[in-house]
Amino acid sequence: MLSAAARARLTVVLVGARNPSNIGAAARAMQDFGFSDLRIVNDYAAPFEAAQLEAAQTEPPKSAVGAASVMQQARRFSSLPEAIADCTLIAGTTAIGDRDLQRTILTLQQSTSELLAHLQAPATKPGAPGLDSEMRADPAPTPTGTPAPQPRVALLFGSEKTGLTNDQLSHCSLLLTIPLFAPEAARHLSMNLGQSVAVCLYELTREGLEGAKPLPALHEAPATAEDRERLTQLLLDVMHTADYTRRFPANATEPLVRQLTQQLGTTHRESMTWMGILRQILWNSQKH
Repeated sequence: MLSAAARARLTVVLVGARNPSNIGAAARAMQDFGFSDLRIVNDYAAPFEAAQLEAAQTEPPKSAVGAASVMQQARRFSSLPEAIADCTLIAGTTAIGDRDLQRTILTLQQSTSELLAHLQAPATKPGAPGLDSEMRADPAPTPTGTPAPQPRVALLFGSEKTGLTNDQLSHCSLLLTIPLFAPEAARHLSMNLGQSVAVCLYELTREGLEGAKPLPALHEAPATAEDRERLTQLLLDVMHTADYTRRFPANATEPLVRQLTQQLGTTHRESMTWMGILRQILWNSQKH
């Protein structure tokens, strides 16, 4: 289960997104799965500001319903390095396309374990080596009293038109892709930006998330041995009345029928329902 503290360590970065509706859809996906840190990298403020205005409307577009709180906290940066400066693991999404990246690319499912491990890593104490320094051959200790970098994952998504460029992907230590069906006539496979964000966040939370809406619990009394025995005898009566017992005696033995009733009524309510059905069948058969 992904805790609220772990979810707070994930930053979704939209690089070059220009459609306010797509930004709103990404924010809505974040809200739905309990994430809140959205950063936009764009030279132009207009798309970001338009997305904020849309999300704040009394009746926002469907793509941005419920995204107001995420959009209120969202920040815009003019460069990618600035947006990811405090992050310790940078994961870039790519549809690959015709590019020869010469790097290992994992499927979303394959990358999830590493992303979750980073999100759930214990916070580094002040004065202790950070995550990055632990990975170096000769780690340089953090000066005593200086806050060490805390685990933070940046999940990067590119623009609707081009995705992440090779230069932008060079900032990433992990590349991942969402597997897509490839028809023969397909030229370039990619998902809508908002859908891509939603799929990635679902994969991170599919084992459960703290604070999720609980599933409704169904409290039903189980069927008792008495319920099942009454059901067995009633089914035997119906089989006898319908002449099934005479025609197929091997399938109408009492032990076999008793085994069948174990599956018919697992709860008291189900057993009573089946008995009602069988009584009606028996009554109609005896009328004729």
